[in-house]
Amino acid sequence: MKYFSIGYKKLFGIFMIHSTKLKQLKWSYAMRFGIAILVLLINGCSDKVNLVKLCNDNAEICNEFGQDSWCKSQRVDVVLNRIEVKKHQLDVDKYHLLVSYEGYVKCMSLASQIQHIKLKEKTTLRKNNLLKAKANLSLLSEQNANSKHPHLLYYFWSRESNELALQEFLQLEGTSVLENSTAQFHLATYYIKRDTNKTLGLLYRALELHQPGTILPAEILQTLATIFTKKKQYKQAYIWLRTYQILIDKPNEMIETSLRSYLQAETLDADFLDQVASTTLAKIEAGQFSSPNY
Repeated sequence: MKYFSIGYKKLFGIFMIHSTKLKQLKWSYAMRFGIAILVLLINGCSDKVNLVKLCNDNAEICNEFGQDSWCKSQRVDVVLNRIEVKKHQLDVDKYHLLVSYEGYVKCMSLASQIQHIKLKEKTTLRKNNLLKAKANLSLLSEQNANSKHPHLLYYFWSRESNELALQEFLQLEGTSVLENSTAQFHLATYYIKRDTNKTLGLLYRALELHQPGTILPAEILQTLATIFTKKKQYKQAYIWLRTYQILIDKPNEMIETSLRSYLQAETLDADFLDQVASTTLAKIEAGQFSSPNY
């Protein structure tokens, strides 16, 4: 990724440098600055990731997209997943790369609509990045269309309505290959319109199988809150919506309005339930969550 734009003419205009050497110098500064930006972006996400070394070894991946200040976290996610695919060529990593490309495309689709009055090249750059991401997403999808990995089977059913992929995915239900948090959540999204109690069991199992140190999908908590809201079990709805809000850690007036409505519906103790939500999230993230009765 080219995360930078340096005014080389202003910096070096007073020097007479051979054009070939100037290009090499630009590339050297570009790589160093691009890597530095990536390190800043990823710092705090994982101190185990030596991004300088990763980008030194994978320059073509780190420079896939042109410099832009938008969608940084999504761009870093693409970079890390591309490197994992390059290193291991595992289907599970290809699934994560597909999802990360989707996240970048979604974010950049909004960013590319912003019109710069003075810097029109910024708008062009974002549109080019968006087109490149869409093309890479499409190519990766085509290359893995025949995979039998459960995550990819689910992907092609949920994104492309591939019924054969769905049937092959459902045939794996009850087997060890689906005994992981992601697969259990995927099963839950299939059953949510078919069997509410089974869906709850799958969502709880997904939380039980969550691995400490990995990203907890907020959608699991959000789905639990939605289910209990529909069931008019407002105490449970409050706990899971508050847990969701704590996880995403962003102010949201709609969430707070919903929480207040739950409190009023059953005269609930907000302080106690907030503590329950906080404790519940801590147990999930520590890999110590156990399914409650439902």
